[in-house]
Amino acid sequence: MNMARGKIQIKRIENATNRQVTFSKRRNGLFKKAQELTVLCDAKVSIIMCSSTGKVQEYVSSSTTTKQLLDEYQRRLKIDLWSSQYEKMQKNLKNLKEVNINLKKEIRQRLGESLNDLSLKKLSDLEQDVDNCLRIIRERKLRAISGQIVTHRKKVRREEEENRKLRNGFIINAKEEDQHYELVDNEGHYDSVIRFQNGGPGIFALRLQPNEALSSQWMSIHE
Repeated sequence: MNMARGKIQIKRIENATNRQVTFSKRRNGLFKKAQELTVLCDAKVSIIMCSSTGKVQEYVSSSTTTKQLLDEYQRRLKIDLWSSQYEKMQKNLKNLKEVNINLKKEIRQRLGESLNDLSLKKLSDLEQDVDNCLRIIRERKLRAISGQIVTHRKKVRREEEENRKLRNGFIINAKEEDQHYELVDNEGHYDSVIRFQNGGPGIFALRLQPNEALSSQWMSIHE
């Protein structure tokens, strides 16, 4: 018993996966028929389609190109497919040229040139525009300088901290390691050593630390 094939209702397939599968199958079948038509009948065929995902699919007979077929189509029907597009491109090009001319003119005016044709209001507007531009430039420059100042101050603080650590280390080493001699100023302060490094007025002298053994030996010799 033969089962009749059910008739498929032609409407949009809601399921995206099924829709894509059907598109691929029907596309391959259409391209196959176009190839058969090209070989069997020596026809020139071009098929262009866009899927729902925006991907372009194309088939064209090996003996021709899509452009050649479109040119043949225009020639046979005596129409021009590109005239409207060409006119739009020419109009767009004209507008871009006008914009370019106006921009060059504005640049010259900001440099103090081509001002004779400007009215008093346009001159006032140009002055205001230049002042606004200068204000923006000054603000950007001040922000850049402020950033540099902050960076410099951080660097100075790091160097001062390093200098303080080195100075403290020098003073501690001088007190702990020099058992008989100390580098001191007239008042006996180690800080004068650091002031001398920085151009301070400290005056230094070597002071012999008291040593009872040496003092006793010196006294016994002179007795």
